[in-house]
Amino acid sequence: MADLPTYADWVVNYVEQHRELASLIIFVLAFGESLAFISLVLPFWVMLVGIGTMIGASGTTHEFILVWVSASLGAAFGDWLSYWLGKHFHTEIAQMWPLSRHPELIPRGHEFFERFGVWAIVIGRFFGPLRAAVPLVAGIVEMPMRQFQIANFASAFLWAGVLLTPGSIGLPWLLGLFGWHV
Repeated sequence: MADLPTYADWVVNYVEQHRELASLIIFVLAFGESLAFISLVLPFWVMLVGIGTMIGASGTTHEFILVWVSASLGAAFGDWLSYWLGKHFHTEIAQMWPLSRHPELIPRGHEFFERFGVWAIVIGRFFGPLRAAVPLVAGIVEMPMRQFQIANFASAFLWAGVLLTPGSIGLPWLLGLFGWHV
């Protein structure tokens, strides 16, 4: 069985060979990374950073924008589904796999949510396990949908930009400092 870096390399190489599928693949990866259940099992952010680097090294601004929007929407829809699951299953969701293997996750997410309120949606997106817990907790405590969605979509676009931009802009810039070309 291959390890995560091997799968990540395979996905990045696949996207490089099939650029027409880049937006769809990155949407699915960001959706999975933001969905409470999948993100606990498969850390897709590694693949997102790799694709951002690859697009930045050999793509166009238009291609980067498409990938950024796709990642943002995938992340927002993943959190939206997590919110919906929390709202409909409440605390019983903690008994479902893989959440049942992390009994501290929902209480930590609830504590974080109580401390930061709507900002927990924005801040939590940037921290692994909290990314899985905070939207669930927002649904469990029945945070108003409009308030959740504003924070959700705004933070998704910010998060996707933070993940994709360093590789997309930073790597070519850094290599250019040394006179190297990608």
